[in-house]
Order: sequence, then structure tokens, then C-alpha cells
Amino acid sequence: MTRLERRYRLLLRAYPSGYRSDHGDELLDVLLDTAEPGRALPPAREAAALVAGGMRARLTEAARGPAWADGLHLGVVALALVNLAALIPYTAETGLWVALSALGLLAVLRGWVRLALPVLALTGSKSVAITLGQPWLDRTLLPVLPGGPWEGGPALYGNAGPVATATSCALVVLGLLVLAARADPPRRRSWWWLLALPVAAGADPGWGDLAAPGAQTVVRVVLEAALLVAAVYAGHVTRDGRWAVAAAAYFLPATADLGEHLSTASRQEIAHWGLLAVLTLGAAATPFATRRKLVL
Repeated sequence: MTRLERRYRLLLRAYPSGYRSDHGDELLDVLLDTAEPGRALPPAREAAALVAGGMRARLTEAARGPAWADGLHLGVVALALVNLAALIPYTAETGLWVALSALGLLAVLRGWVRLALPVLALTGSKSVAITLGQPWLDRTLLPVLPGGPWEGGPALYGNAGPVATATSCALVVLGLLVLAARADPPRRRSWWWLLALPVAAGADPGWGDLAAPGAQTVVRVVLEAALLVAAVYAGHVTRDGRWAVAAAAYFLPATADLGEHLSTASRQEIAHWGLLAVLTLGAAATPFATRRKLVL
């Protein structure tokens, strides 16, 4: 196997496994036959086109099944992941709840919504109790302070009120209730979702002081924007609204957070909400705009 062939095979891994099984060898033969003699690396433009094509193929493959149900499941996955990430810096004080929240996230990722429902309902009620200053279900010492690399940071939900936390947890529970009522279980999600967990925990979605943003807050905003831009792109490629449903599920707690302290909100906080609103509306509008162009 030549060096060029190895590089092409690596690039073709951007495509889904099923696509590679059906068309991979044929596509590889065409690429090798049309390559310049003596070339050891694919041209940069060709490599970018292969990666982009692989992403489009993966998105097209992902856009199967009922869009609303799959989008709702995506939104529940995202919210469950963010809720767990908010607890991780406080593991020393809330170890049991971190473990239960992690179990709930894993159950959601595997599509086991009936298992995830009672677990995440329990952890959600505990989170709301902490925001209300009530040591419910156990004798958690309030306020809950972070440890490890987060030591010295604010208390758990110190920058968030009960409305935003309750909205996020309620959306998870309601979404799971709807999904559990369906005859067909949700599909299993990729383990790659777990890679976002340390990033979200490091960015700490619960701390963000947007009035005086630090490095953690910048990481959080960049991560949010990148995921919502990906939802817009996915809607454009697939002409499917499931990505917009997931984006809306994430956007609602952010709206509740702003509404809870609107009278004291800074310009940065309003601008952050505006960014999320624009990208969420973009994710909702793009599939319909793309369909209209195709019709015309």
C-alpha cells in the first residue's frame, strides 16, 4: 500500500461505514487513477472536498426516522450533558448525584429512556432544591463549593436562579416522558458525545459571568455557537428540522435564565442571548429555505 493510498483511506473514513462498504473501493480506485504520478499526498482541495462529502453523507444518514422525535432526543442528550457538566466541579460534595446524573446521560445516549426518566427526574429535583437552598433527599451542605482545579470558584448554581435550572431539568423529564410513550425507542447515540463533557465541565456552563467574561466563559460561548452553527449547517444539508428541535430545547433554558434576571442583565448577557436566538432561528429557517429553493 502506497503512502498516497493510506492517506486516501484515512480521508474516506469521514464517510459512514455503510457508505464505505458499498462505494469505498470504487471511490478509492477513481482517486488513485486520477492522481498525478509520484504524488504522495492528496491535494488540499481534494482532501477538503472528501471530508466535506463525508460530513454530508453522515448527516444525510443521521436524518432518518421521525424528525421531531429524533430532534427531541438530541435536545435531551444535550441538556442532560450540560446538566452533568455543571455538577462535575462539585463532585467532592455531590458524588452520588454526579454518579446518578452520569448514569442518566449514559441511558439517554443508549436510547434507554425508561431507565433514564426516573434517574434524571431524581437528579433534576435535587438540582432545583439546591438552587432553592433546600437540602432535599440528603444532608448536602449548602452552599456547595467546587474542588480540584475549580477550587475558589462560585457555589453550585451561584450565578443561576431556580427558574433556569428548573426549566432545563423539566425539559429533560418532559422530553423523556414523550419519548417513553412512543412504541419505537430512540436510536443509540455515538460515544463521541462524551468528548464534549470535559469541555463543557471546563467551560462550566453554570458559572458564566458574561458581564466580566474570563477564559472559561469564552470557551462556553464558542462551544455553544459552534454546536448551533453545526445545527444550521445540518439543516441546510439535510433539509430536515430535527436539528432545529434540538437547538430550541437548548435555547429555552437560556431564555428562562435571561428572563429571571432581565432587569439586572448586562449588555453582554443580552448579546449572548441574541446570538443564541439568531442561530436557533437560523437552524429552524434553513431547512424550509433550502426546500423553497429546490421547489423554485
